[in-house]
Amino acid sequence: MLVAEVLSVEPVVRFCAVISNDAQVRQRAIETLSRRWGEVKVRSGVLPFLAGGYYAASMGEDLQKELVAFGDPLDPTELAAWKRWTNQLEAETAGERWPDYRPLNLDPGYITQAKLVLATTKDRDHRIYLRDGMFAEITLTYTAKRWVHHRWTYPDYRGEAATRFATSCRNLLRDHLQSLNAFRKRS
Repeated sequence: MLVAEVLSVEPVVRFCAVISNDAQVRQRAIETLSRRWGEVKVRSGVLPFLAGGYYAASMGEDLQKELVAFGDPLDPTELAAWKRWTNQLEAETAGERWPDYRPLNLDPGYITQAKLVLATTKDRDHRIYLRDGMFAEITLTYTAKRWVHHRWTYPDYRGEAATRFATSCRNLLRDHLQSLNAFRKRS
């Protein structure tokens, strides 16, 4: 009997979108992420966070975002755990100092050779349930040598800065796979 052949899963580049209107809060968060996830490998620089006012009431105005990739490529299995921990870090950052204010938003995800995936707590028609109340969405797809967005892709991921970041992470991953001769293979 013929059965589907299981292929090994390639590692991914883990990253986090770090969003705040306070540069010091963003920097402290990046340092905390780095202590847990490894050294910063790729950093986008400061970008405007375009969310159409969705976060204004809870986070304030003039939000800025940095995309930061951490550590060596790794297995993507624990994406839900990454999101749970970043949610805890958000809560700790607000703490007693800002009980009714959200000074930090962290959105972890990963990049493969073919896609940029984000973790989220919000269910929608295009998201897949992972576990522990966490979902994942493919935000960008790499096809025909370029990044392509989807109808649900957030505006700030549609821009050139985000695709440059994704390309840098993709290249980092490809270099890693090439050095190990570890491109996806049949087991």
